[in-house]
Amino acid sequence: MKTNRVLAVILILAGMMLALQAPVRMLAQDQPAADQGQPQAEQAPDQDPPGRAARLSYSVGSVSFQPGGQGDWVQAVVNRPLTTGDNLWADKDSRGEFQIGSTSVRIDSETSVTFLELDDRTTQLRLSQGSLIVRVRHLDDEDHFEIDTPNSAFEIQRTGEYRVDVKDNGNETDTTVWRGRGEVTGGGSSYVVVAGQRARFTGSDDLDHEIGQIPGSDDFDEFAFQRDKREDRAESANYISTEVTGYEDLDEYGRWHYVADYGPVWTPVRVVPGWAPYRFGHWVWIAPWGWTWVEDEPWGFAPFHYGRWAYVGGGWCWVPGPVVVRPVYAPALVVFVGAGPHVGWFPLAPREVYVPWYRTSRGYVNNVNITNTRVNVTNITNVYNTNTTNVTRVTYVNQRVTNGVTVVSRDTFVGGRPIARNLARVDAREIAEAPVTRTVAVQPIRQSVLGAGRPAAARPSATIVNRQVVATRVPSARGNTFEQPQPITNIRTETPRTPQPAVRTDNQPARPPVSPRLETQGPTSRPEQPTAGNRGEEPRNVPRPEPPRVGVTHPQEPLRGQEPSPTQARPAPRPPAFENGRPMVRPAPPVQERPERQQSEERKFQTWERQRQSASEPRPVPRTSERAPQPQRQSAPEPRSAPKTSERAPQQHHDDKPHK
Repeated sequence: MKTNRVLAVILILAGMMLALQAPVRMLAQDQPAADQGQPQAEQAPDQDPPGRAARLSYSVGSVSFQPGGQGDWVQAVVNRPLTTGDNLWADKDSRGEFQIGSTSVRIDSETSVTFLELDDRTTQLRLSQGSLIVRVRHLDDEDHFEIDTPNSAFEIQRTGEYRVDVKDNGNETDTTVWRGRGEVTGGGSSYVVVAGQRARFTGSDDLDHEIGQIPGSDDFDEFAFQRDKREDRAESANYISTEVTGYEDLDEYGRWHYVADYGPVWTPVRVVPGWAPYRFGHWVWIAPWGWTWVEDEPWGFAPFHYGRWAYVGGGWCWVPGPVVVRPVYAPALVVFVGAGPHVGWFPLAPREVYVPWYRTSRGYVNNVNITNTRVNVTNITNVYNTNTTNVTRVTYVNQRVTNGVTVVSRDTFVGGRPIARNLARVDAREIAEAPVTRTVAVQPIRQSVLGAGRPAAARPSATIVNRQVVATRVPSARGNTFEQPQPITNIRTETPRTPQPAVRTDNQPARPPVSPRLETQGPTSRPEQPTAGNRGEEPRNVPRPEPPRVGVTHPQEPLRGQEPSPTQARPAPRPPAFENGRPMVRPAPPVQERPERQQSEERKFQTWERQRQSASEPRPVPRTSERAPQPQRQSAPEPRSAPKTSERAPQQHHDDKPHK
């Protein structure tokens, strides 16, 4: 009897110990095993981390950030990578900007944005309140770009410039298209909005909509236009793909020059003495990649998530990879070294293979390397196999560079503290001879996720953040490593229907649909030419396409200026976006076919067309910040060795082959 009692007590204690250890195991499940000579775990290609991440590129005033949509709000830090689940809030009299490759998104005062989904092919944003301007410069046929609001979902169908405004009560959404084309879904119907239109949608279950000409620019428009001009002037687009997030900032803070054996390289200027890559910033933990570098310098995104670093002529230079359509983002292109009780790392040099410390497929390892440095698959395989058996056999160039290795304490590394101000003093010989490790055997804490941002004084109300929005698909659930991913419960899915042209009311003033961005284009400006697989921008100075016929459904997007054939078969509707029976997700109500409504839509659209034509070709009124072109700009441009236009960079790499 006594023996049974002792056994029972032992079993109870063992169960308690297992329960206490469960959170630790959950926390560590995204990390590979410690470096003990065991092969790194692989996973299926469809479970690879995304090849894209957004970058917080600009903020003014009070812009706050909530990682993973859970927990505390902190002040947004420039260059912080953003991904699925993250929330952004621009408080009163504040603005922010984030970039995803060549796409730029600006948010105005009192605006709430959530990253519902961000991966290789999908960008799905929730705009709960406020104003958002987006410029899309590259859009492949497989890409899906959607902005979800409380009463409608707006899918961008072509490259161009767009604005979406959501009123404070969430009952009205205004959609403006300067250039491009999009489709609004809500209330059981879908509507096409084309270039030169501003559509207003009110209501919820049954949308009331109207359309008018684009009004004059306000202060937020001007802010976005000026930021776009800055991007268009970026000379760095001549050397790297515009899908390298953050390339626009390189011109102002460095110079391009040629180095034998590397080609064009970029060198930062006005850096402090002792500067080295991956030293002036801090580490954060971002799922699913894990440890991620955040650089302090305003230009510090592209050179730390793409390409390689080389030490040439007594200084560091960044060596970009080949120009490809979409280079693969990496959290930090470094190698870790063991330094006793400390954590050390150094940057990878050109042609050196990056072996991720997070779980990936072999295909991902190939792609993240060949899009960021000139290396062949055979070398990748050899280094990968060596890293999974005997990582110390690999020799790295920058480990022997004087002052090239950075070492800090584990507390500094894990706590998101500034690295440069907390360097550890370690003997140089010890650093040079320190063994290379495949991963850093340090567990993250909550501060690792929050990073260096201080607690935010301003944050949106829970009502705004949790406001239900309409979407055409259910995003995947993802959280940080401290909470299990939660299903999305504030999404109302609706299936896109046969699109109808939005209607115009007679009390709205007519105005020629001229994009303010195009009024001051120089004589050398050329539009992006769409290539196979890319939904390009509308070319300028060409006949405007006819409006879509009411009641005609197209299986696919017709060629610009070409009417779809009335005999085309109606495609099968997309299935409702259900996933695992998630709660609070319901399909759109059935659409009732009403011929009289379609006739009314057509009459109103034709009225809008006539009013548009009646104001044909008036001289646009120049805005204060964008005056009409000066006489000297009308003459032939001066010859340049490498002329650059606003659309040249995307044109260089829209084919699927790297430029040689």
